[in-house]
Amino acid sequence: MPAFAESSAEPPLADSYYALLRRDTKADACAATVLPPAICQQAQPPVSECRLPMIDVGCLTTGRGTPEERADCVAAIAAAAEEWGFFQVTNHGVGQDLLDAMRREQARLFRLPFEAKATAGLLNDSYRWGTPTATSSKQLSWSEAFHVPLAGISGDGCSYGDLTNIRDVTQEVANAMSKLANALARVLAESLGHYTAAGGEQFPAGCDERTCFLRLNRYPPCTFSPDAFGLVPHTDSDFLTVLCQDQVGGLQLMKGSRWVAVKPIPGALIVNIGDLFQAWSNNRYKSVEHKVVTNATTERYSVAYFLCPSYDSPIGACEEPSPYRTFTFGEYRRRVQEDVKKTGKKIGLPNFLM
Repeated sequence: MPAFAESSAEPPLADSYYALLRRDTKADACAATVLPPAICQQAQPPVSECRLPMIDVGCLTTGRGTPEERADCVAAIAAAAEEWGFFQVTNHGVGQDLLDAMRREQARLFRLPFEAKATAGLLNDSYRWGTPTATSSKQLSWSEAFHVPLAGISGDGCSYGDLTNIRDVTQEVANAMSKLANALARVLAESLGHYTAAGGEQFPAGCDERTCFLRLNRYPPCTFSPDAFGLVPHTDSDFLTVLCQDQVGGLQLMKGSRWVAVKPIPGALIVNIGDLFQAWSNNRYKSVEHKVVTNATTERYSVAYFLCPSYDSPIGACEEPSPYRTFTFGEYRRRVQEDVKKTGKKIGLPNFLM
């Protein structure tokens, strides 16, 4: 990896923010001519802290436990997916020592100079920062990430520069999270009557190391805008996501019509339902809007595993009739990208209603 002497590690998020803010100011000046000040300056309601459903999934990850314990576990997972769209799991099979090692390697990775992260082709050239499509400050994500396809983690084209340990740690985390995600997906399908025999058809079909992703996230401190997003409000365009967040906090989700903050629990992983599972389940399971808010003084790290099928995989439904027309994952992703480019935000599943 070439030397990048005297270079800052931070991406130019502030430059992007101020450029977008100037555009916002012009738009607000126009809006103020037609809207009363009270409407233009509505206060945001306070955000309360919630504790997500906590589920011990040891009977799934170890294969031990009675049939009754397994049935209770499956029922709890399905209930949380229906009511919350989010839940937390313990005894998940991803060791704490491994997660601690991942956190250390992430810190080393993100401390590299910005130019190295952006131009040196690290981790399959998967580095990204901010929101390239943003047209206002409310669409900017104050974060940086490496979004790595699983098959590329140990591939010849995946460069780690001088970080000699991160490849093995990242691969081990990906393997453990993949095992957990697939186990959870199977029992969620099972709860809706879709049974998979041992060694038989995989569920979801088309999900493997060539299609799933591991995303290493860093959210830098943001000192000058308490309203900035670390990650803008969104739903996940996958079947489900497994998340390891640190103890800084900042994750919020929509519950009812209000944002609630997710309390970090040491040792627990967060799982959330994605758009594809909501479609497949005929809206039984909920893909819930969520976001990350910035912290003024402390950086935040997280690792997310995305269970995705191949682009040509039809999503289907657990039973007919379905409220959605047939579509492939590739079609869904293309439509999301078109909507974001055209309107600045994702529309998602409503585009595919019958």
